[in-house]
Amino acid sequence: MAALLPAVTRMAALQKQCAAELPSMFSACEVLQCEAGQLVLSAPNAALATKLKQQLPRLQNQLQTGNWQINAIRIKVQVSQNLVKAPQVKQALLTSNAVSAFASLMEDLEPSSANEALKNAIAAMVNRHRSKSSKDSKG
Repeated sequence: MAALLPAVTRMAALQKQCAAELPSMFSACEVLQCEAGQLVLSAPNAALATKLKQQLPRLQNQLQTGNWQINAIRIKVQVSQNLVKAPQVKQALLTSNAVSAFASLMEDLEPSSANEALKNAIAAMVNRHRSKSSKDSKG
């Protein structure tokens, strides 16, 4: 591991220098390799790679000015496989007063066919929150 530390430090410094020299739109680009004066950068898609290619002469000059011995820069398109996390389902937390208010609303609604679905939904919500609060108080 100790042998890798200088190489990792060098790559991190080069990544930082490239990030500083390139516009922010290239923040998804990374340094893949730097050997024998050849720098290899990754781009997440072909469009960004094309735009990055236009910046290479300026980047190479600035890196050479910063004491990096870079004779050539290549770009590899590498689609990153970011795992898309499923959005978390938001769970509303109701106070005991709010649950009681919904229960009283359910009782105050007129018994009609138009209100039946609403009353059933409120009853299910009140029961769910009451059972959840009784589990929380026991646990």
